[in-house]
Amino acid sequence: MIALRELTKRYDGRPAVDGLTFDVPPGRVTGFLGPNGAGKSTTMRMILGLDRPDRGTALINGKRYKDLKFPLHEVGGLLEANGVHPGRSGRAHLVAMAKSNGIAPGRVDAVLATVGLGDKAGKRAGTYSLGMMQRLGIAGVLLGDPGVLLLDEPVNGLDPDGVRWIRELMRSLAREGRTVFVSSHLMSEMQQTADRLIVINKGRLIADASVEELVGTATVTVRGPDLSELRRHLAPTVGVTGNGSGLVLTGVTAAEVGDLAHTLGVRLHELSPGRASLEEAYMELVR
Repeated sequence: MIALRELTKRYDGRPAVDGLTFDVPPGRVTGFLGPNGAGKSTTMRMILGLDRPDRGTALINGKRYKDLKFPLHEVGGLLEANGVHPGRSGRAHLVAMAKSNGIAPGRVDAVLATVGLGDKAGKRAGTYSLGMMQRLGIAGVLLGDPGVLLLDEPVNGLDPDGVRWIRELMRSLAREGRTVFVSSHLMSEMQQTADRLIVINKGRLIADASVEELVGTATVTVRGPDLSELRRHLAPTVGVTGNGSGLVLTGVTAAEVGDLAHTLGVRLHELSPGRASLEEAYMELVR
């Protein structure tokens, strides 16, 4: 369980994270979304005790990270996958982590097998591809068998098979009752993987909802030779994406659009209701 209460961080007087309050419960994959510079990495760093908040708290199972007696046994975090000495083998890196955190050596081979690096563990990390480094980082996250996991862009560098693997890994960890908190810029991947989404922008919380609640927004697709007049007469509350001969609308029904087009004498080639993709819903939130 992760709990944030009024979490705030400023740099040069500007809020990078501004009063964030939300919970990340166990037993589900919670996605963490926001534009570049929204404060996602800063938030994760404060949860993991790498940055100190100016105000508020970030608690893991009711405690600040610095108060955890055996941190690696309670929380695993992947923020950067390149914090490995290039001359050290993947196995040696994990063995050193295990020794310094009181973890049984046998756990090293277990996590190497889990992430698919068993036959490459003896090679120097400097020879690893980005995808292999990402897998090694995930092995480090799993090393202490923690109940809470934070993953920042875990699919970076992974091929399609690797993306499917990490998706199923996150789901299986959540099914075991663990807390899985993952940031990603890949909306389609989050739509397939996450149960719930936290969305922030400019350091502030703008959505805390299930994926279904976010993508369940009704949409209306409109196509025609010239939609400029129709667009000008839409209510200010209607969300509009697209241009020219095709629009996707939110906050309005197909019947309402049809009636408006008829009143204006606008010719339509298509008028169809649908559902928003996560990317469309996300863009509506952060625009």
